Amino acid sequence: MKQLEFNLSRWMVGSGPENDIVISSRVRAARNLQHHPFPCLASGDETEQVLKKIMSVTQGKAGFADFQYLLMDQLSELERQALVEKHLISLFLARNAKHGALLLRPEEDVSLMINEEDHLRIQAILPGLQLEEAWSEAGKLDDILESELEYAFDEKFGYLTACPTNIGTGLRASVMMHLPALVMTGQISRYLGALSQVGLMVRGLYGEGTEIVGNLAQVSNQVTLGQNEEEIITNLSSVICQVIEQEQNARQTLLDKKRDELSDKAWRALGQLKHARIMSFQEAIQLISDLRLGHDLGLIKEVDQKLLNELLVLVRPGCLQLMARKKLSDREKNLERPVRVREALDRHFK
Repeated sequence: MKQLEFNLSRWMVGSGPENDIVISSRVRAARNLQHHPFPCLASGDETEQVLKKIMSVTQGKAGFADFQYLLMDQLSELERQALVEKHLISLFLARNAKHGALLLRPEEDVSLMINEEDHLRIQAILPGLQLEEAWSEAGKLDDILESELEYAFDEKFGYLTACPTNIGTGLRASVMMHLPALVMTGQISRYLGALSQVGLMVRGLYGEGTEIVGNLAQVSNQVTLGQNEEEIITNLSSVICQVIEQEQNARQTLLDKKRDELSDKAWRALGQLKHARIMSFQEAIQLISDLRLGHDLGLIKEVDQKLLNELLVLVRPGCLQLMARKKLSDREKNLERPVRVREALDRHFK
């Protein structure tokens, strides 16, 4: 089977509202098929039946004509890891590959996970603050599938899901935010703590159980029952706009008081990214964050959002190894990382 290539997803190369703070917006709808056990309770034959049924109603059909079909057990561990790092599949699907699959549009903005925790996870991910647009994209696929498949649905509880926290709409909406000023001004803990009081969850780069690095945080809804999809999207968007305002205020405070220091930090970050020969993941993510803040504040104009988003992904372990086409030791990753960064910078500055 041909090895996956490292492609740039739409959220990495496109532009969107508030993309100086909101890197991407993602929605994911969980669905299950009636009369089929959840994947965690199903036998191999049963999950295979689900896979075949979903494939039969999508292959060559309107809405799915240009999608690429990737069977998880035909992908290498590195390929699955890279898909996780690009937010195209979950850690769960990567680790439970039997009869799992991914249907992926060429732009890598809309996808369908099969036999993850649920039979179906319909996802859309777009650049900037575009939650409504992302739900519109995912909703189109949801409507097509629901017209062909019998979903597990209860009049009282809504869509039935493997995890009780997802029943109701089955909708998880999230945004990836870059919040360096709130971190630098010491306000981040207070604001993130307040988010949990209004039914939101804050996670790191790869979702639940991961820590915040590089000043990047995912903010998502926790409640899926008792609200419709539009209410979930509206409520999350409203809170995100408040966080954006607080980050903007903190950035302005820093700019007023420490312009020279911020400029120096951004230029030093660019210099290290250009010339370093050994670089850990944590160091790379922090340097990209420093450079991104300098760019967003207008202190350094030599880079653009597309480059910054590309760097944000290609420094990750799975993507590094995918591009190297081999498994690397930790030391080899730290040596390979600055090579790939320099290549991206050279393409940008040529």
